Amino acid sequence: MRVFLTRPSWSVLLLIILAAVPLWTVSCASVLHLERALPLNYPVPLEQLRAWDQARHARLLQGLVGGVVDFSVQGSPDPSLVGLYFTKVKLGSPPREFNVQIDTGSDVLWVNCASCSNCPHSSGLGIQLSFFDAAGSSTSGLVPCADPICTAAARTSSTQCSDSGQCGYTFQYGDGSGTSGVYITDTFYFDSILSGSMIANSSALVAFGCSTYQGGDLTKTDKAVDGIFGFGQGGLSVISQLSSRGITPRVFSHCLKGQGSGGGIFVLGEILEPGIIYTSLVPSQAHYNLYLQSIAVNGQVLPIDPVAFSTSTDRGTIVDTGTTLAYLVEEAYDPLVNAVNAAVSQSATPTISRGYQCYLFTSSSSVFDMFPPVSFKFAGGASMDLRPEEYLSQQGSYLDGGGMWCLGFQKGQGLTILGDLVLKDKIFVYDLVRQRIGWTNYDCSTSVNVSLTSSKDFINAGQLSSVGNSSSDLLLELLPLAVAALFLHISILIGIKVL
Repeated sequence: MRVFLTRPSWSVLLLIILAAVPLWTVSCASVLHLERALPLNYPVPLEQLRAWDQARHARLLQGLVGGVVDFSVQGSPDPSLVGLYFTKVKLGSPPREFNVQIDTGSDVLWVNCASCSNCPHSSGLGIQLSFFDAAGSSTSGLVPCADPICTAAARTSSTQCSDSGQCGYTFQYGDGSGTSGVYITDTFYFDSILSGSMIANSSALVAFGCSTYQGGDLTKTDKAVDGIFGFGQGGLSVISQLSSRGITPRVFSHCLKGQGSGGGIFVLGEILEPGIIYTSLVPSQAHYNLYLQSIAVNGQVLPIDPVAFSTSTDRGTIVDTGTTLAYLVEEAYDPLVNAVNAAVSQSATPTISRGYQCYLFTSSSSVFDMFPPVSFKFAGGASMDLRPEEYLSQQGSYLDGGGMWCLGFQKGQGLTILGDLVLKDKIFVYDLVRQRIGWTNYDCSTSVNVSLTSSKDFINAGQLSSVGNSSSDLLLELLPLAVAALFLHISILIGIKVL
């Protein structure tokens, strides 16, 4: 990552430093005695000196800017390939790495426990599965039922207390899968990007789940990962735990790449891009609910009763990276399919394949040109415009050049869920302070600018390199000036003439 600093003038910097230097009362006879912390002949390895310096620089920079946490992203939204996005986290002492699915539709980070009886031991994704061993971590601790953490968990999940008084959980997901386990506190490791090329190896104690049982699709090996990384607004989500302590900003962003091998960008911080449009979150909801007002196909608003999009206990529109496709309530799904069918009636044959609405083509040379754009209209004038390649998935091809393409929209019940298929190839910003979500189309294979929310600086999330002077360079340049200012103040106070 790179940082671009806006430099104030040297005269302003001098005034700032002079104002920061305390006005000490010093007598003419005052003498400052300095002593070495170590004997003169005491050998200190250079590695130790560098470690001290890095720790010192991190403390200095933390006073200047807030940290941004950057997670690597793997996976894709293509159901025929991966069908999910995941990242890596490090937990425990010594730290151990886990691959966890990125999920904005749930709150808690959980990983498979070493004592899990039916967790998968291999994955068709080509990753090595790991198991968390609480006994093998010197910093882990069980969460008792009386702990405030357990109280916070009770507000967001099904929480149980064992006979021994240990806080546990059971989660049920929309696809019928589920998991249960116990809550643990342990060290969570991350790289905090402070500015420019300055990266602080950071850690914090967080609460997370250690799953001892899996059910449904979570037991399958074809797309198995080590757990789920929930990014909801609940008190036990990692974003809530870190931001409440001022470790990270209360905003996170992602840009999920849809083409090729997938991947993308995920940061605890705010991605800056001029084209981002925002819409308000529905308050007091368990998920990231939006005010969806209408759907248009080829620019024509569909005849859908607005009540279909209303938010209640079991209805509403949510943004969920843990869902692969997009799901529409029946009142919206049927009009959308009818409109798409009408638009492609002259060039494709509609068909149903394994429950999907699909289309047969004799030639695949201009499939995307044959389908209409689809737009979701939200409160405040925000529109999520989908090109055909953003809502279609190829399910088969033929030797003569034809093929079958299917809609990524499925008929759901109650909830309208915007999953990875329509979230991909866009920047998404979850601004939890202002309670809004923003997005814009973007090439997620390129770098993005991320705001350092406590200053006017921004980081470029791409290949790590330094452009211009970083904050550490700036501190080194300011050091002589600060020393000179200090001696100037002392000299004035004790009456020494400065040549």
